[in-house]
Amino acid sequence: MRRCVGCRQLFPRSQLWRLVRQFDSHQVLLDQGMGRSAYVCRRLECLQAARRKQQMSRALKAPVPDSVFQRLEQQLLHDSEAQGPWETSPPEASASDKT
Repeated sequence: MRRCVGCRQLFPRSQLWRLVRQFDSHQVLLDQGMGRSAYVCRRLECLQAARRKQQMSRALKAPVPDSVFQRLEQQLLHDSEAQGPWETSPPEASASDKT
């Protein structure tokens, strides 16, 4: 389980995007390499909050280029078009899942 920097909720790693500040170059990349990582939900609200409040930069201790946020927004739009508007947010845990 990992925590989204936008909404601070816990999700399985597969439901989040991972941003990495690479160890050697200190570049921030999308899910590539080893180094300090931060995670964000695949929801527009979380992505916008993380960008507006600079939560990703704070978590990674490095500036996150606008190109990374633009790429994530494009991926989010692509995913929502492919799945339909009702499947864009991560599934909520139901009471039957906890038993």
